[in-house]
Amino acid sequence: MGLCQTRAGESPKIPNSLKDVTKIALSGDEKTTCLSHQDEIKKLFPHLFGQPILTATSGVCGKKMCIGVVLSGGQAAGGHNVIAGLFDALKTFDKGSDLIGFLGGPGGIVDGQYVTLTEDMIAPYRNQGGFDMIGSGRVKIESDEQLQKSKAVIEKLGLDGLVVIGGDDSNTNAAVLAEYMKGFPVVGVPKTIDGDLQNAFVQISFGFDTATKIYSEMIGNICRDALSAKKYYHFIKLMGRSASHVALECALKTHPNYTCISEERRGLFEIVDEIAEMIEKRAKEGKNYGVILIPEGLIEFMPEMEALIKESASGDFSEKSNQLLEKLPGTIRDQLLRDRDPHGNVQVSHIQTEKLILHMVNAKINSVEHFFGYEGRCGLPSHFDANYCYALGLNAAVILAHDKSGYMSCITNLKAPVQQWEPAALPITSLLNMEERHGKMKPVIQKALVALDGEPYKRFAAARERWKYADDYAYPGPIQFYGGHSESTPKILVE
Repeated sequence: MGLCQTRAGESPKIPNSLKDVTKIALSGDEKTTCLSHQDEIKKLFPHLFGQPILTATSGVCGKKMCIGVVLSGGQAAGGHNVIAGLFDALKTFDKGSDLIGFLGGPGGIVDGQYVTLTEDMIAPYRNQGGFDMIGSGRVKIESDEQLQKSKAVIEKLGLDGLVVIGGDDSNTNAAVLAEYMKGFPVVGVPKTIDGDLQNAFVQISFGFDTATKIYSEMIGNICRDALSAKKYYHFIKLMGRSASHVALECALKTHPNYTCISEERRGLFEIVDEIAEMIEKRAKEGKNYGVILIPEGLIEFMPEMEALIKESASGDFSEKSNQLLEKLPGTIRDQLLRDRDPHGNVQVSHIQTEKLILHMVNAKINSVEHFFGYEGRCGLPSHFDANYCYALGLNAAVILAHDKSGYMSCITNLKAPVQQWEPAALPITSLLNMEERHGKMKPVIQKALVALDGEPYKRFAAARERWKYADDYAYPGPIQFYGGHSESTPKILVE
């Protein structure tokens, strides 16, 4: 029997607080606000603004419901277990409950494309990676026409609630839809491998643990290869379009020679000079090899590159930016000036930052460039993500059963054993601020960056100089499945 079949037959561990979803009440009295721009957010969300944070208490929960679920945005391991947990809870409430899966992401809601999910359909996807059970998409439900069409579909199906599984933008859109529907329960679930959807109640988004364990296995293999061949420098770009959580987590797991952390906001030439100095010093020690990690969003945090990117939106470049453009390789110039993504961002995953740094270092070294991205999105979920996502699904059903709307399903106390995890419901509006997107100010969930005063970064900073020269590589192997670390929490959570 293959590993996929073995995993499909396994049952996730369930927190004690969620073992009987029919005996859970939700309580909370203290009103919340938002991160900033309180007047603007309150005006945009008059029905949702100020809702209290809810925690689980003993009570009665459950009724016959018809619930919709949609996967939104990029894939992240564990999404199928959210759906499985949601389905199991609904059937526990009442065997006559239904779960409707919208196909191809939020666009499926707008266009009325859906399927009624059954146990036979869900069974093969339990503890599996990917989003292929119902598919995903990046349509944003925000225009009046989209909202009207979505409402019509929801009413036609007779839905009693909707679960939106997605990242910061998707959860923002969940709040927009919840506000528009005025009382119709909409619940978000925090998903992104980037790890930048974090706060006191969302200690880490699902998918991050699996992705970083998969990347770390590959990085560890490359570290071993570098030490064996002794003739290559490996420049590895990792996903993380804004925050460097992925790079930091992988560095703590594998101890590469050099890791860029975007949030340090160091200049391009400062980074290049430090890498060149390391290469020269290692060469004097007879070490003409090494491993360098680069987060994909690094380029937007370099002060001179940040200015260049902002100016590229209008095409009006300062003299300083023009001088910098002349020094960049032609391919990098072209990538920087390409069209933006649907959210107005430079498509940093298309910019070969690893090649830029290698070009600027201008060292005569044997080099190999890598980009670890999609490899981590759809792998079999780690035990942590499998358990976490199933609990998020159970909790989402509880929130809907109590007719709450505009909330995010949260599981807290993640550093403890699974049995001690605790469910909560967090008002999405409490995470909002106003940011400029496509020239307009819009409500969005603020991305959580690496905290330079946090313990994970401090542990990295204390070891980085030693890792440059000591070849203190670590080789994690396939730790998302077996071994002593198979159920460990992400290092980013261990303080």
